[in-house]
Order: sequence, then C-alpha cells, then structure tokens
Amino acid sequence: HVQLVESGGGSVQAGGSLRLSCAVSKNRYYTIPYVAWFRQASGRWREGVAAIYLSTSGVFYSESVRGRFTISQDNGNMVYLQMNSLKPDDTGMYYCAATGIATTTPLLSVDYNFWGQGTQVTVS
Repeated sequence: HVQLVESGGGSVQAGGSLRLSCAVSKNRYYTIPYVAWFRQASGRWREGVAAIYLSTSGVFYSESVRGRFTISQDNGNMVYLQMNSLKPDDTGMYYCAATGIATTTPLLSVDYNFWGQGTQVTVS
C-alpha cells in the first residue's frame, strides 16, 4: 500500500546539520495517519525520534532530540527531518516509517507496518 524512500544521510562533524527526506507514495484510498523517523545504532534498540500526524501536522519528539530535530511534511508526499546540533550519539541508520492506524504511541515501532530502506547518518 505504501512505499517510503529515504535520502539525505551522510557524514558530518559534531555540531553540524543534516536534512533527511522521505518520499511517500501510496494507494490514494489508503490512509496513513502517522509518518515517523526511527534510528538504530549498532547494538542498540530501534528508537523513535520524531513523528508527525499528517492531517494536523501535530508532532512528537523523543527527549533525546527535542529542540534539535524538526519533523515536517509537504502535503504528506514528503516528510523531512531537519537535524541540527548533531552529536556523535545521533549516529545510526535512520528509517522512515508509516502506519495505517491512529496509534496512541507514535514513537513506538510496533504499530508501524511500512518502512523505508534506511539512510546512514554518521556524526564524528
């Protein structure tokens, strides 16, 4: 029903910025209330860092990125993650994900059933 393609990862020095993009394509009859960004560092659990409720642009952030990252959308066709003041702890594979349900826990991966292939972010 839904295809997600991430881009924009790369290597950056601590304190720098990156902008990730997620291209969202779907069957027009299928509704996806939320799109989120998750990340996974080597040997660690997958962590939800930001989510956006597409109909209202309501946003949610993890405490680890609040104030530094900003999630936004372009009419639900593109979802972005602007990452500022990057730290080495932000290093990991970043995934865009979408869910077909109105989850009450938008930063938990369990409710997301569509995933992109991931894009690597390395902060040194």
